[in-house]
Amino acid sequence: MVTLLVLGGAAYAFFRKKEVIPKIQTEQVTRRNLIETVLANGKIQPVLAVVINPEVSGEITDLPVKEGQDVKKGDLLLKIKPDNYLASRNSAEANYKSSLASQNLARANREKAEIEFKRINELFEGKLVSESAFLDSKTSLSVANAQFETSTHQVAQAKASMARTEDDLAKTTIYSPIEGTVTKLRSQKGERVVGTAMMAGTEIMTISNLEDMEARVDIGEMDIVLIQVGQKARLEVDAFKDKKFTGEVYEIANAAKGDRSGSQSSSSSMSQQEATKFEVKIRVTDKENFRPGMSVTSYVETRGKSNVLSIPIQSVTTRLPQLEGAGKKPVEKKEEKAPDDQQGASDPKKKSTAPKPVEVVFVVDKDTVRMVPVKRGINDDDYVEIVHGLNENQMVVSGGYKVINRELEDGKKIIIDNEKAGDKKVKK
Repeated sequence: MVTLLVLGGAAYAFFRKKEVIPKIQTEQVTRRNLIETVLANGKIQPVLAVVINPEVSGEITDLPVKEGQDVKKGDLLLKIKPDNYLASRNSAEANYKSSLASQNLARANREKAEIEFKRINELFEGKLVSESAFLDSKTSLSVANAQFETSTHQVAQAKASMARTEDDLAKTTIYSPIEGTVTKLRSQKGERVVGTAMMAGTEIMTISNLEDMEARVDIGEMDIVLIQVGQKARLEVDAFKDKKFTGEVYEIANAAKGDRSGSQSSSSSMSQQEATKFEVKIRVTDKENFRPGMSVTSYVETRGKSNVLSIPIQSVTTRLPQLEGAGKKPVEKKEEKAPDDQQGASDPKKKSTAPKPVEVVFVVDKDTVRMVPVKRGINDDDYVEIVHGLNENQMVVSGGYKVINRELEDGKKIIIDNEKAGDKKVKK
């Protein structure tokens, strides 16, 4: 038995000597200017893009443009077979001329009735004709006036019908409404298209002005409250890896994407379970050969602070409260037991509530580290503001990631090896 104890003690001492001391990198707590950013992904799109939908249906007989072609305002884009619309225009024109002839006839009949009524009225005043003849003449004049009024309305109706057919005929020829580029061409010559008179219509092509481009990105509901019109943004376009672009927020959606009020269908319920996103439009201030649909990553600058205490963002990790010590041994928290007659009435939530992790950093103290709870503020891509817990010029552990998050404990010995950190980690 004594031999076993001796061997066990020797083995414990041997493995204790072999305990691996972690190598860490350090960085000094310094004051910096920080700008907090919100990361969002999206697509590059033109600010002005017009989808060409025909207003009349028919067969495309002429399509002189191609995808990628530059067009000017007023250039011919396509023609639709006009035969039916030309026939309708001619029929309406003939109807209009016929109504004009009917109006002229009604005018002549009215003038004749007026002359006849004037003659009969003079004779009636001289008591040379009977009252019935006078009334017949007066009625004939009223009928002639009504017929002329009817013919006038028929002329107006025929004229409006002819104007409508002329408009339909004119719509068979479509010109470019803006100066830009044909970014999408979905139809071909000889294809039949549907007009927008009764339905959505056929999307023939899209004309885009590629001089002014924007990034349309999706931002979550937790970050959208930080976004404001006029904020600056840094943009990274996947197609231009070596370039950085600048932009400015100019439009923020008021409603979430895909929001349909009043819809209680299963599909809408599924969409509500997904992350809520709001579309934000960022005007790209730099000029480049962008193409619609290119992937973009934006960093919107939301908040900034000057001359604040900061440390590398990877220096902050989490530990359970019972591990807090700042050089002291961990203290176990004792739970007070309720009396037997009150245990059943106690709140079960309080019993099951586990201690929440707190944010800490490890401060270098000679060849060991102290775990210090901290309170964070804003952060940028590399550094985080420390509102409470640290003082300027203190040295904190900044690497490596595995050591900080898993291996370090309060009072643990360390070896400082700043050579791994390169020029960014300099021991002061």
